[in-house]
Amino acid sequence: MARFYGEVGYGTTEEQPAASGVWVDVIIEESYYGDVIRNIKRAEAGEGLNDDIAVNNAISIVADPYAIGHYFEIKYVRWEGVLWTVTAVEVRLPRLILNLGSVYNGPTL
Repeated sequence: MARFYGEVGYGTTEEQPAASGVWVDVIIEESYYGDVIRNIKRAEAGEGLNDDIAVNNAISIVADPYAIGHYFEIKYVRWEGVLWTVTAVEVRLPRLILNLGSVYNGPTL
């Protein structure tokens, strides 16, 4: 099993104070240690000429109180120098199992 150390991005939706009715994602990153428990690469047929790159990985992180209280806000994981979308979170205290999907293209820090 490979070791993991990286950032996990949490996103909360907040209304912009200057513009009423405009909501944006505010991102917070926290660093975690853990293990890569599944490491699978897959290609998905995309709309363009080339296939989209996706993974079917699972990363188990040692959860702190913030992660346990905000696991539903997890947006992405920085792994191997790339931001990956978290498609599912499984709570197995004291760990969280993060299932990764395609490359994350949303807001970051």
